[in-house]
Amino acid sequence: MMKLTKQLKTAILTVVLLPIRVSIICFFLISGWLLACLGLWGLTEEDLRAKPLAGWRRKLTPVLCFLGQSVYRAGGMNVVVKGKQADRKEAPILVIAPHSTFLDGGIIYATGFPSIIVRRESGTNPYIGKLINFTQPVYVWRDDPDSRQNTIKEIISRATSDQDWPQILIFPEGTCTNRSCLITFKPGAFYPGVPIQPVCIRYPNKLDTVTWTWEGPSALKLLWLTLTQPYSYCEIEFLPVYTPNEEEKRDPKLFANNVRAVMAKALGVPVSDYTYGDCKLMARAKEMNLPNATSLVEIQKIRHRLNLHQANVEENLLNSNVLCQNCDRIIFSEFCKLLNLSPNEHATQHLFRLYDKNCNGVIDFRDYLLGVLALSNSRTTLDAVKLACKIYDTSGLGRLSVEDFSKALFHTLAFSKEYAFEIFEQVDRNKLGYITFDNFLAYAVKKAEFANLFSLSHEEKFIPQRNGEICPNDFAKKVD
Repeated sequence: MMKLTKQLKTAILTVVLLPIRVSIICFFLISGWLLACLGLWGLTEEDLRAKPLAGWRRKLTPVLCFLGQSVYRAGGMNVVVKGKQADRKEAPILVIAPHSTFLDGGIIYATGFPSIIVRRESGTNPYIGKLINFTQPVYVWRDDPDSRQNTIKEIISRATSDQDWPQILIFPEGTCTNRSCLITFKPGAFYPGVPIQPVCIRYPNKLDTVTWTWEGPSALKLLWLTLTQPYSYCEIEFLPVYTPNEEEKRDPKLFANNVRAVMAKALGVPVSDYTYGDCKLMARAKEMNLPNATSLVEIQKIRHRLNLHQANVEENLLNSNVLCQNCDRIIFSEFCKLLNLSPNEHATQHLFRLYDKNCNGVIDFRDYLLGVLALSNSRTTLDAVKLACKIYDTSGLGRLSVEDFSKALFHTLAFSKEYAFEIFEQVDRNKLGYITFDNFLAYAVKKAEFANLFSLSHEEKFIPQRNGEICPNDFAKKVD
């Protein structure tokens, strides 16, 4: 009954409130865009990177901040600011966490339009590019192999410059999370070794309509749900400036971890050793529907602890064609024997338990093999499909039954069993009752729906298009 009431309320506000809010938001956004165009008139990108804006251009900043804040107010977002923002002389860099939504971008209007770290493609966007460029951002060039080092050099140069550059605003997690913890901070903000000001951001709302992660609703749905709430709250808290000691200046990772600990304490959340790379791995595993996708980061870390990665045990086992007779049901002692592990090792026991979901002492070893091998050695998705076809081939002769084939596609391309059956029937024109991977390959290369398997890398296909923002979402609050 309560859910029905919420849905009815959202429907009514969609008709009554949403059009008004969207109209007002568009007015402020267009006004800000026009003002940014004026402020950038006559300036090249080199000019923006060479020196900070000054004179009448700099005086436009407070007006742009007012317009940006008005956008959020028009959308029903009440921003509550706690603490005091330090100026650039006290803290050249602001680090913001946790980063959980595209709405976090509004913090630039509450902090005086600081410079941000952004992909170069965003600056060329005809809609928001002008507003981004007015912050004099530090650009990341994805097609430049030296981009990371160049970005760090630019951050150091800006943070230690005598010129009156804006403060630099950085989300050190590098990705969106669900605010249940603080993941590992990337060290970019901490390389300059200058005082930084930690800034905590919270959304203390009964209904979470903002969290934007790879398991949650889309950006458009979240925006709609937020705009159809009577009001929402965002809380920004400026913590005291953190001045690094000599050891932290020499070790950016130590500096980052210590700042993270301070912020986690203020937020009342734990820290997690997940990294941005871990999040990317889980995102790809989830997108592919690999077995045990949400645990694969932990599984890979256990494998490293057991030195399985150095010995390439699983790869050698698969290539040797000496697998268990009934790989879909093996017990712990068989698992240890296959991987040459000690059954008394705690890590071995934990690794087995991660796959023993039913706690019956039996696991599907094929799921384990695919999970640990499909994401290794920079394999493409096509490689993963080939690998799955070999792993789930019950004949051992490369002849895939419809059940083998459907399982391979389910755990690599996330195809339903019904769709895989349809493909199988189209490939098996001679009604042999089996197909080979090469048969499938010959079929797929002619079909438009499989074009991405042959044209894009796994990085391009499987990083969700959310500005690269992905995260583990094990404890995400759900939107009704």
